[in-house]
Amino acid sequence: MTDKESDDRINILCYGDSNTWGCKPIATLDQMFRYNYDQRWTGVLRQELGAGYTIIEEGLNGRTTVFDDPVIGADRNGKTYLEPCLQSHMPLDLVIIMLGTNDLKPRFSSTVFDIAGGTSALLSVIARRPTEWIGKIPETLLIAPPPLGKLSALADMFEGSAALSEKLGAALRTVALRCGSHFLNAGDHIKSSPVDGVHLELEDHRLLGHAVAQQVRKICP
Repeated sequence: MTDKESDDRINILCYGDSNTWGCKPIATLDQMFRYNYDQRWTGVLRQELGAGYTIIEEGLNGRTTVFDDPVIGADRNGKTYLEPCLQSHMPLDLVIIMLGTNDLKPRFSSTVFDIAGGTSALLSVIARRPTEWIGKIPETLLIAPPPLGKLSALADMFEGSAALSEKLGAALRTVALRCGSHFLNAGDHIKSSPVDGVHLELEDHRLLGHAVAQQVRKICP
């Protein structure tokens, strides 16, 4: 089977957390809602790019880069699931990663160095080509999540993490450069919702989808 024997579309995997899943800003902890398919930034990306591209959503609430979550569960470890996920969807032309926000939770005691290292580990997984892999090793686009905003309902969950989140953009830019990945700093285009300081408003999903589409057209024209 050749790389694109039966399908000439460009296949893009979007691998992230609740902001890729499309979680609406949370006013109270007992309420969680999801934006519609076309409203999420991945849906906006799909509409912007058109029929020549397949967008595969892989968002999971609470997903970290490489940490087992002692509260939610070990299945939130982004590294554990990444390789089988890649093989499930191969061949792939591009993998977009937007993770790091959940690593900021105090329960992980992470430094910016730790989060950057976790992101680097994910890029390394993608760069390895298993013997059963179909197609080329995909390009990568690393997206630094926007800094945390003013925390309300999620204040206890992310206590003391706002200042750390401000440093993520620069740290992940360095990771992308070192690992040969394309890079987008989401904080240059959007901000976290004032409702909970973590998730994205509808307009920010639209803006992010548009910004990512511009990058994708350069990477996979």
